[in-house]
Amino acid sequence: MKRTAKTIWLMICLILVATDVAAQDAADQLRAIERDRLRSLVDADLPAARRHHAVDFELINPDGGTMSKEQYLGRIADGSLQYLVWEPEEIRVRVYRNSAVLRYRAHLRVSVKGSAGRDVHFWHTDLYEKRNGQWQIVWAHATMVKE
Repeated sequence: MKRTAKTIWLMICLILVATDVAAQDAADQLRAIERDRLRSLVDADLPAARRHHAVDFELINPDGGTMSKEQYLGRIADGSLQYLVWEPEEIRVRVYRNSAVLRYRAHLRVSVKGSAGRDVHFWHTDLYEKRNGQWQIVWAHATMVKE
């Protein structure tokens, strides 16, 4: 009886460790995907950006407005929104099976409608979902940091 209880306890511990390792692997993968997504936006690499954003993506911008995937990427494509710099600080990740939430603060240099660009800091909260085996951003929310 004692041997069975120890075996069961050992199996439970191994499952918990394996689950924690899998969650950490997913978190690291999501950090890399988010950095790649940001690079695609700074470089105006629309094919890469389209892959990272879900069809039903929606952004809530710092002014409180919303933009669909097509509106957001359309503004990047036509140059009315240019990210000159997007440098995230520590990206914190919480994984929940096939969804994950990322949160980080970032320094950006943004040009709107051909302006010279200005330096800003935002908090970002992103919701990712794993769809057809691929992580994609579904919702994003940016809040300006007033310093």
